Amino acid sequence: MNDSAARTDETLRARRLANLRRLLKPRHVAFVGGKGLAGPIKGCLAGGFTGQIWPVHPSYPEIGGIACHPSIDALPEAPDAAYIAAPREATVEIVRALARRGAGGCVCYAAGFAEVGPEGAALQRALVEATGDLALVGPISYGVLNYIDGVTMFASGPGGARTERGAAFVSQSGNIALTLTMNQRSVPFAYVISAGAQAVLSLADYVDALADDPRVTAISLYIEGLNDIPAFARAALKAIDKGKPVIALKVGRSELGARLAMSHTSSLAGSDKLYDTLFERLGIIRVATLPALLETIKMVSVPRQLTGDRLAIFTCSGGDSLMAADRAAEIGLTLPQFVPAQYASLRAQLPAFATVSNPLDYNLSLWGDQPGLTRCFGTTLSEGFDAGMLVLDYPPNDPQGFVDCDKSVNALLAAAQTHGVQPIVCTTIQETLPEATRRRLTEAGCPAMQGLEDALDAFRAATRQSQRIAEIRAGTATAALPEMRSPRDEPRLLPERDAKLALEKYGVRIPDARLVDVGAGLRPAPTVAAEMAAEIGFPVVAKVAAPALAHKTEAGAVSLNLRSGDAVKAAIDGMSAQLARYKPGLKAERFLVEKQMTNAVAELIVGVKRDAGFGLVLVVGAGGILVEMVQDAASLLLPTDRAEVERAIRGLKVAKLLAGYRGRPAGDIEGVIDAVMAIAGFAEAHRHRLAELDVNPLLVLPEGQGAVAVDALIVMSPD
Repeated sequence: MNDSAARTDETLRARRLANLRRLLKPRHVAFVGGKGLAGPIKGCLAGGFTGQIWPVHPSYPEIGGIACHPSIDALPEAPDAAYIAAPREATVEIVRALARRGAGGCVCYAAGFAEVGPEGAALQRALVEATGDLALVGPISYGVLNYIDGVTMFASGPGGARTERGAAFVSQSGNIALTLTMNQRSVPFAYVISAGAQAVLSLADYVDALADDPRVTAISLYIEGLNDIPAFARAALKAIDKGKPVIALKVGRSELGARLAMSHTSSLAGSDKLYDTLFERLGIIRVATLPALLETIKMVSVPRQLTGDRLAIFTCSGGDSLMAADRAAEIGLTLPQFVPAQYASLRAQLPAFATVSNPLDYNLSLWGDQPGLTRCFGTTLSEGFDAGMLVLDYPPNDPQGFVDCDKSVNALLAAAQTHGVQPIVCTTIQETLPEATRRRLTEAGCPAMQGLEDALDAFRAATRQSQRIAEIRAGTATAALPEMRSPRDEPRLLPERDAKLALEKYGVRIPDARLVDVGAGLRPAPTVAAEMAAEIGFPVVAKVAAPALAHKTEAGAVSLNLRSGDAVKAAIDGMSAQLARYKPGLKAERFLVEKQMTNAVAELIVGVKRDAGFGLVLVVGAGGILVEMVQDAASLLLPTDRAEVERAIRGLKVAKLLAGYRGRPAGDIEGVIDAVMAIAGFAEAHRHRLAELDVNPLLVLPEGQGAVAVDALIVMSPD
């Protein structure tokens, strides 16, 4: 795309985003279609929508008790929003009329477009052409719900209630959107949007527009796939900048559809792993289930922002304490213990048989004693904690037990307010927190969490997200993603020596080496190779340098640990014969002789793959011939920074070797980071030409001696 076309697209997108904001907060809504629109019209009336409602039908006198207008042109003015429930062919013409009139946006409920084949795809192209500046939701969209202004543009009867503020939910599944409106978890939703087929608007557009709404506390997403990842990244960063956390339920974890390219890197960075990498980079919380999504929304929406992860847990049961402690350990949540003064005070407040630790089982000695509980919770929260979580379950058929639970909740809220700590209440199972209690807690700024594991997971995720957002805002983390351009020419595999020399210019250390051309002189290549090996110093490695091979080991084109001239000669002869057997007619034209490194602490792989959606992906992991079997790797999106590279390396299993495992020398981690950053620098400089890059292995030498790239594969298009 040229610059002019890009500017035109951006101008059109800006106009559609402005119209999307009109649609999300409309002054008037047109309902275009038949009698089935009575449901959403009544939803607007019941929800308290104070704007204009305009049913449109050429022959019906009224729909839902409101007089119809015969056409779009007959409306009093251009509507901010329209809900279209008409056959697909008619939908195209209705959209055209709305665009001509200057409407804001529309929801297209009809199906039968690109999802049904060539005929439908042609109709979808006609729909997009008719859209103009309209913000078109769908097609195949259940609709849009605005719980703040009472707007119901939705196909089925949704649940939910009016609210003054809350989270937005945007879903690529209409049924999931409907399902979440019917939750019994008191999740405060401001908007629920069924994105449908996204013929015009993408998830990035919705996130962008919702980020500007001060009534939105968080943005949650059900994602099946992203069609413009750089745009999504920009929108997510905008939301973060506006103080709105983003939570994503991304489905499609299976790697069944993955295709391997010629490098190992591609098999280590599957598409779903890249979504993990993207979300981590952008500070987006990823969850695996709908219950976890709902609980996480509460954790990030209800309280003030969680900035610290020092959590105190209160239970009145040893079993609850053990479950909480186990889950905290599983997710890497460290529970601080008490300072001596706290310990002494709690020891005095609790009976001798009680264990004073975090989680704190205050047991039945304080059950129902609100002053005693307030003192106990206050002592705990007085120092060293950012949040206090009370675990309890309300009994459905025990009035006194219900009252006693309330006393525990009251004590937590009072203690937390006194000491400026975030209160959290959660149940061990989801059913045991009454709706009235959930409502009271939410109004008090206390997340009403249903399910112990989901509550702890949400707390851990929210605090990690806060830390990442702080890094992004401080400018200490690289987050935005550049656009990718396709190579102009077909990529080709560079000879190994050329690849290494190209990397060396960017700071990658490579072994001392010599090239031997077969037939370039009067003396045989094995003899010349033996002499060059002596100049370098034994031991050496000999490889077939030409023709260029992606995997030399499989072709028998590598000989290691050659310690004499005779060994070099034999290796050259042997590789020539093996290459002919590997692929008849293939002849060795050039050999590479290089110094063999003998004191490596560990072998790593550092690679870069080009992904159509994510751009350049940097992979760092345990290397060598077992790289795919071990599968110990981390992925980063380029560009990256030194802190992210170090974090990735220290998170690998092989990091134990680098630290000096069982008395072995420690590896030069700083040297590894230098090498990885140099490789990343090369990839960035050739962003629009590079297809694949593998350095495998990168030998990690003892501390202070650096790291050496002893094999390199680069596939890229010519200049």
